[in-house]
Amino acid sequence: QVQLVESGGGLVQAGGSLRLSCAASGSIVSINAMGWYRQAPGKQREFVAAITRSSSTNYADSVKGRFTISGDNAKYTVYLQMNSLKPDDTAVYYCNVKGMNSAGSFHYEFDSWGQGTQVTVSS
Repeated sequence: QVQLVESGGGLVQAGGSLRLSCAASGSIVSINAMGWYRQAPGKQREFVAAITRSSSTNYADSVKGRFTISGDNAKYTVYLQMNSLKPDDTAVYYCNVKGMNSAGSFHYEFDSWGQGTQVTVSS
């Protein structure tokens, strides 16, 4: 199994910054993509940003120019730098990692989620 541990959430005023981290551990063979999603109260979970194994990035339109995703493949860690935060960014942020895991001599795909970290932006 692959475990994800998130950190970095908190309370910040509008216009402020936060940096989220997500570290993956387990019998990981390789990681194909790492990303962040968020879910605000009463809303569905939505895509925020992702980074692939080749460092290609993708962002939701609502965060382009304000959020930056980066990864450390050697540490199986992904970061989300969030600047110019708005009250609408308030949500629980979830890390997602996709890749290959091993169990003995077998390799299999995994798609794991973190437990979520709360980000609250006050106006």
